[in-house]
Order: sequence, then structure tokens, then C-alpha cells
Amino acid sequence: MGAMTRVLVTGAGGQLGRDLVDALTANGGGRAHDVVATDRDRLDVADRDAVLQAMGALRPDVVVHAAAWTAVDDCEGDPDRAMAVNALGTRHVAEGARQVGAHVCYLSTDYVFDGRATRPYAEWDEPNPLSVYGRSKLAGEKELDPGHAVVRTSWVCGRHGANIVHTVLRLSAEGGTLHFVDDQHGCPTFTSDLAQAVCSLALSRRPGVFHVTNQGPTTWFGFARAILAAAGHDPERVEAVATDALDPPRPAPRPANSVLDNAALRLSGLPLLPPWQEPLERLVEELTR
Repeated sequence: MGAMTRVLVTGAGGQLGRDLVDALTANGGGRAHDVVATDRDRLDVADRDAVLQAMGALRPDVVVHAAAWTAVDDCEGDPDRAMAVNALGTRHVAEGARQVGAHVCYLSTDYVFDGRATRPYAEWDEPNPLSVYGRSKLAGEKELDPGHAVVRTSWVCGRHGANIVHTVLRLSAEGGTLHFVDDQHGCPTFTSDLAQAVCSLALSRRPGVFHVTNQGPTTWFGFARAILAAAGHDPERVEAVATDALDPPRPAPRPANSVLDNAALRLSGLPLLPPWQEPLERLVEELTR
């Protein structure tokens, strides 16, 4: 066995971060990984001195940078905090990684696009974010060195944290009609699958931008109905509503089309994630048993 790879995971307390740590510590493929998991309490990426000190002390070979402020509507009301964490924080991570020779794999978002395209967005399409959150994540992308990696994903959900699967299951237990928008399109992505793909890209030190989602577009309305059906409930309880009709309206604009084409994976001959219906069934079973 070769030398142990030390991997620093930022944002390890988040819903994706927890699955990233699980994937790395599972010793997949027989390779040993020395995983250092940091959440905001252990490492605030907006604190340059703390980041540089941590990098110098830990000397990771690979950094999976998942730390971010992802509260889209809250970002709209506090753009300075969004930029401090998502953009400047990534600058600090990139600077520290540069000093110790570490490869960075940065988690980004479908919100870097404006959603006006009539086809899925490929990695080479020009970003044009509508929201503060999207602008802050795109700014983070621009802080990386050319040899580092960006993984854009969308509509993330999993066992941990707050997400639509947990929300729909909770609302379904309360009874009544559920309302979800039917004019925003995207690809649900499950952390159990996403974490495996991110770890593979990070450990192989692949450079460049990759779109990584589970396969198949839907709307929030269609996704909510599928969640109810997977739980054995009546999907007809979900009714469609237009984004413009939301009351109160969301502070941050959402892209109408944020379907990501996983072109870089496909053209590189790398495996795509399965259709989203498969991990949805597994997650709902896990959460309801």
C-alpha cells in the first residue's frame, strides 16, 4: 500500500460534508485516507489566519472544500457575509493549499446560471448568476488555481440536514394539501451518490469544472409528488403553484432552468450518478422505517 493520503474536508458538519467524511473513511478501493473533518466551529474559512495556520499544521494532500453559507434567501439580505464565507473563504483555502501543495476540490452550485437557457447547462457555458448566493459561489470558483477542481451540483438532499425530502415527509404527516412550484426545473442530487463521485474526483486530482448530479430533470412539484409516492402517500396531495404566485415571495431569485449536463464526466468516460428515483427510494425508506 502506498503512502496515506491526508484529506481535509471543510464544512464537514453539513449534509454533504458528513457523507463526504463517511465516504473517505470507508477506505474505498483499499486505499487508506487520513481524514481531517472540520466544521465551522473548528475552522471558520472566513478567518484567513485560522485557515493558513490549519493548512500549515495539517499539511493535507487534498482539500475537499464543502464549507459554504448556503441559505439562499438569507444570503440575499447579507451579501457581505455571503462573500466573506463563499468567496473570500475560498480564497483563503486556495492560498493555504498553494502553500502546502494541496489539490483543492470545491463544491459549487447550479445557481451560477441564470436559468434562461432552453437546454441543460454544460460546464463550458457562461455563468450569469441571478442571486447573491450564486454570485458568491461563482466568485469562489474564480479564486481557485487552474489545476484545482470545481464540482457544481444541484437540489442536494440526504440523510442529514434540512432539505426537501425531510420537509415533504414532515408536511405529509401534518395532513392537508402541499404546494410546490412547477416552473423551476433541476436535477435532484443525493449526498450518498454525490459524496462518492466528489471523493473520486478529488483523490484522482482531476482539474477543471465538473457538473455532478443524479440523472433526470424534474420540478419541485414533481419531486414532491415522487417523495410522497415513495413514502406510500397520495401524490395528488401536492398541488402546483407558480413561482410568481408564492406568498410571501422568496427574497432570492431562482433560475427557472438549472438542469446541469454532466458533460465533463460523460466525455471523460467517468461514471454518471444513477437516476434520482433510485436514491430517493432508499432515503425515504431509511427515514420512515
